[in-house]
Amino acid sequence: MTATTVTKRFTLEEYLAYDDGTDTPYELIDGELVPIPPESNLNNRIAIYLLSEFLKLVPIYLICCKDTEIVVSGNRSRVRLPDLMLLTEELFAAIDGKRATITSDMPPPALVVEVVSPGKANEDRDYRYKRSEYAARGIPEYWIVDPHRAKVTVLILVDGFYEETAFQGNDAIASTTFPGLKLTAAQVLEAGKV
Repeated sequence: MTATTVTKRFTLEEYLAYDDGTDTPYELIDGELVPIPPESNLNNRIAIYLLSEFLKLVPIYLICCKDTEIVVSGNRSRVRLPDLMLLTEELFAAIDGKRATITSDMPPPALVVEVVSPGKANEDRDYRYKRSEYAARGIPEYWIVDPHRAKVTVLILVDGFYEETAFQGNDAIASTTFPGLKLTAAQVLEAGKV
């Protein structure tokens, strides 16, 4: 007979109250705590570069980097920690002074950006699972920055589903949420290189 390991399933409330005494960040995936490893320097540089570009368009208090979580739908409780999020004024007012958790009763952020890490599991998470989760959450614009495929994919929510456009090289990134953005795919991807 083989022994099986039973993993505790957390409710959203248990997750929000959980503290294991470490600084380990977790996502909650279908009730299971999933530790999030530190980002690579490449991913961090891209996120910081995008933050610096969005600062030209929005006030700093509307920009969150890897420190604000969002509750999304799944089989059970799911909480994601995007690489970069741009909030609306209404959403900022809803979470101001509270834990940086965007719950399902709050408005969605204006934009979420994920920088893809290498590996099939990471690609599936950003291209497949988060795509459907963020669409179901009503996030109007979702960017997938993929330095390994040398492209930035912008997904725009239309009637509950994302329509995507991929940008490479000197393609100017088109954002319906931030039409004043002046940025090419190459600029974003080069920011991650030394």
